[in-house]
Amino acid sequence: MTTGVAALWSARNSLRILVKRDLAVKYQQSVLGYFWSLIEPLGMGLIYWFVFGVLYSGATRRHLGDAAGSYPLFLITGIFAWMWASSALNEATNALTGQARLITTMNVPRQVFPIGRVTGRFAEYAAGLPILLGIAAIYAWHGKIRFGWSLLALPLAVAVQLVLLVGIALLLSAFNVLMRDIERFMRLIIRLLFYATPIIYPLSLVRESGMPTWVKVAYELNPLVGIFQLHHSIWYPDEFPDAWLLATTVLGSLLVLAAGWWAFGRLEPAVLKEL
Repeated sequence: MTTGVAALWSARNSLRILVKRDLAVKYQQSVLGYFWSLIEPLGMGLIYWFVFGVLYSGATRRHLGDAAGSYPLFLITGIFAWMWASSALNEATNALTGQARLITTMNVPRQVFPIGRVTGRFAEYAAGLPILLGIAAIYAWHGKIRFGWSLLALPLAVAVQLVLLVGIALLLSAFNVLMRDIERFMRLIIRLLFYATPIIYPLSLVRESGMPTWVKVAYELNPLVGIFQLHHSIWYPDEFPDAWLLATTVLGSLLVLAAGWWAFGRLEPAVLKEL
């Protein structure tokens, strides 16, 4: 894996070119261009705010506590990070099948292609951070939140999410070449993960529910749970994951990365033959 990382680093310019090309192709026929990476999460945030912030506002206040007054910020924070995750997984699945000719002609580590999809979607997430900071500043001005040391949770959340997404992208891209049903299967999994992760609701809602203990434990074994708790804790320090959840999230993400890197290397000959 160390050798592979060194080779990937030496091909960083190729990775940068691929990311720029993917972004250019994605938005070249669009009038609004990169603004779509902001409009979609903001639109989703508006819908979920109406449902849970207006129609079911009582339940929202009960479980969010002081954070209920800035629930739109809670939503947007989770949805921005989710758009990065869901788009990266969707596009990484066909990162190899959609670029077969390029992969077989370019002399670069093949990991560059799925990692490029994850990096490209991160660029869109980064483009939305000023909007997120602007919304947070409005709530800080009205005394609903405070800026403090909890802002350091942002680079930690981004780093752990990047590790997890790269690992999953390597797995999905390789397996999808050999089993094309993976792409269709992932559409269902991504929908399920959205509601099985504390993005639009707090983790306390799950912990205080009447579900069996083993279900709650299995729920928190999902690394995305801790990752989104880190994202929410940027503005709400009480949401910062406890030691067990943080350790589970970090170790789980590293294990997924190691498994993805190993599986990609083992499957690469079969993948190239199939392509």
